[in-house]
Amino acid sequence: MLSKLFSAATFGIKAFFVEVETHLEGNVPNFFLVGLPDNAVKESRERVSSAIKNSNFHFPGKKITINLAPADIKKEGSAYDLPIAIGILSANENVKKDNLHKFIILGELALDGSLRPIHGALPIALESQKKNISGIILPKQNANEAAMVEGIKVYGVEKLCDTVAFLNEELEIKPTQVDRNKIFSVSSRYPIDFSDVKGQENVKRALTISASGGHNIIMIGPPGSGKTMLAKRLPTILPELTFEEAIQTTKIHSIAGLLPVNSPIIATRPFRSPHHTISDAALVGGGSIPRPGEISLAHNGVLFLDELPEFARNVLEVLRQPLEDGKVTISRSKLSVDFPANFMLVCAMNPCPCGNFSHPTQTCTCTPQMIQRYMGKISGPLLDRIDLHIEVPVVKFQELTEKRIGETSDAIRKKVNEARKIQLERFKGKQIFSNSQMQSKDIQQWCKLNSDGENLLKNAMTKLGLSARAFDRILKVARTIADLDNSKDIQTNHIGEAIQYRSLDRNFWI
Repeated sequence: MLSKLFSAATFGIKAFFVEVETHLEGNVPNFFLVGLPDNAVKESRERVSSAIKNSNFHFPGKKITINLAPADIKKEGSAYDLPIAIGILSANENVKKDNLHKFIILGELALDGSLRPIHGALPIALESQKKNISGIILPKQNANEAAMVEGIKVYGVEKLCDTVAFLNEELEIKPTQVDRNKIFSVSSRYPIDFSDVKGQENVKRALTISASGGHNIIMIGPPGSGKTMLAKRLPTILPELTFEEAIQTTKIHSIAGLLPVNSPIIATRPFRSPHHTISDAALVGGGSIPRPGEISLAHNGVLFLDELPEFARNVLEVLRQPLEDGKVTISRSKLSVDFPANFMLVCAMNPCPCGNFSHPTQTCTCTPQMIQRYMGKISGPLLDRIDLHIEVPVVKFQELTEKRIGETSDAIRKKVNEARKIQLERFKGKQIFSNSQMQSKDIQQWCKLNSDGENLLKNAMTKLGLSARAFDRILKVARTIADLDNSKDIQTNHIGEAIQYRSLDRNFWI
């Protein structure tokens, strides 16, 4: 007795189909699971047998052979429980075989036959849409997530017995319907706002420039000056996520199992803030079967590294290639996986080990050598990839008690959107979406300087000893400042302001 049905799995951020073949023979009970299953898949034997029995079905006392094809790709996770159970029941003639080819079947089984949610429902639904699969059967908790994909019927089930009844046409289950526009609009609201920040107008200006051009930024200031508060509000002034960006972001979080229970889609810019004890593998992704790391979870959003010098040097160095390429490649002996990693890097750090350097009332106890050693933990090549360096001073008492409400995130976002529109029009037809992504040819074409601006930049390069990469960063930032001023050409004041955002190049702590 043979049964065939289809399930699916994820590899990187993509999905692929798995054919579940079940064969029953003989009268000696045994269970064989082949097709490169990992431990979680192998353990499905106990879950499946208990779920079948507790759902009032007969578990066949025969030799059961289950093959997960293609057999040369490693299978992982517990989403194969339901298709394996249905395969056994179908081979035992408890489920009609005529309807099995119509569906992709996924789900983790509890011992009582109920279904638990799985990872990667959205990318599987997207792949099913491409392959013209008519429907997906999966746990009810994942139904809204999969239903965000148009053109495919999603059937959410709660129990194994309900799945069997549905396949036998004894139970009607209506496809899950969701209002995509309503869900997207509700989920796109931020609980925080820039108007919460008191003072720090110079930092707000730098963050506005950062958001307008997609520039990486580092904030240097004593503890309690508001660096973290400001960083958390940066996503609120970035351009709103498009639906396509939201789908791509949700795919990554779905595979990682980090999608919020009450939200089938991530409609706000991600904000990831890993602790400084994080490993390089956790930051960029990894594992025997590669999983996305923090930089991929921050895709289309912000990666915030607080206390930057406290991160291990090897951890910071792995950021260099993703910052340039917008993706990270995880290579193993038998496979290679690309994860998107197009994020804005926001860093924060104290000006010295004790944190009191430049503090108006506290005394710094650090020697110049201690400060140099502290700052030296950050490599020059990484700093060169950060466009803006901004000092964050301590907020004065008068500013803290001021009743005037500051500029809101919506007001700042309007400026950012106007600047981004100019950039999109400028780079129309190219795969460039912000000034920070300009290459050398683009810089030469769009960042031309007048004689005064050129002399100013030349003097700054000579006195500060800036690298060629820092030279390009200044021109990119100046181009963004000009866009915010709706200026076709880069003026001398734009260059001057851009140079001011290279604090660490000026050795300001000495």
